[in-house]
Amino acid sequence: MNGSGTAVRKRSRDFNQSLERGLEIIETFGPEAAHQTVSEVATKTGLTRATARRFLITLVELGYMVTDGRTFALSPRVLGLGYSFLSGLGFPNVALPHLERLVAEVDESSEASILDGNDVVYVTRVPGTKLMTIAVNIGSRMPAHATSMGRVLLAGLPDQELESYLASTILKPILPRTVTDAATLRERVMVARSDGYAIVDQELEEGLLAVAVPIHDRFGRVIAAINLSTLITRHTVDSVRDQLLPPLQRCAAMIDRDLANVV
Repeated sequence: MNGSGTAVRKRSRDFNQSLERGLEIIETFGPEAAHQTVSEVATKTGLTRATARRFLITLVELGYMVTDGRTFALSPRVLGLGYSFLSGLGFPNVALPHLERLVAEVDESSEASILDGNDVVYVTRVPGTKLMTIAVNIGSRMPAHATSMGRVLLAGLPDQELESYLASTILKPILPRTVTDAATLRERVMVARSDGYAIVDQELEEGLLAVAVPIHDRFGRVIAAINLSTLITRHTVDSVRDQLLPPLQRCAAMIDRDLANVV
């Protein structure tokens, strides 16, 4: 036992202490400590300032953290680690029956995704019976800036991580309507954060309209997004907001409820 009376588990000869320390550093960051100095991380982990700084700089160079020269924060790439976590807990399986009921109700296609770097990665998809022009499969990646799910996932990032994304990402002009200006994208992400949903009108595919809402863990953090996709031949932006958004929001609430019991 250690001094606190807690049993110390015997470690394997293959135990990698450097990996342990790197993960401990990542775990010190959270809602109450989104931005930390080297000294703060060193104090929390029991490392020397020099050792903590080396780990932090390594994580920055690997893309898992960002820094302004004084403080450090987790980057969106950390969410990629979370994808394995969510998959292991069956997030797609939790969401799938709810999306199936949603699609049966509105007869439009629905997907679920997570944010990985500058892209959304599709983890679940339920097609409707109506023809769609865009084809996505589980594991497909799409640029976050041009998708409704990307907008709500970006809206769920801490401010510094969002600013890092905006400063470092090339917003490619996929279509004439695609937002390629960082200031405009920031405004639309802020609207999505305030409204709790995002609608994207023909920024990814000609004729494609999509509305998305966030999925939360039990602490209220955005961990994924779900959407409904349709065509301008079937809906307008107004009818998407009036007819598709309410059932999508109800679906998200049920997924949030179920995830709270497993995540």
